[in-house]
Amino acid sequence: MPNGKVRPCVEVVQACGEWFVRVVEEDQELTRSFEIESFALAFAEGQRMRLGLADFIRL
Repeated sequence: MPNGKVRPCVEVVQACGEWFVRVVEEDQELTRSFEIESFALAFAEGQRMRLGLADFIRL
């Protein structure tokens, strides 16, 4: 990234029967796992709003 800054993002991916939400911001990266898709999407939406992003990414 330019000037060494990380662009904040929220990503959702399904793997091995679980849903994972990855949240990247300034100097932190957090990954949470969920058994239920709707819970993962709700968490991702909340993080998207908190970070002021237009959308989250589904991989």
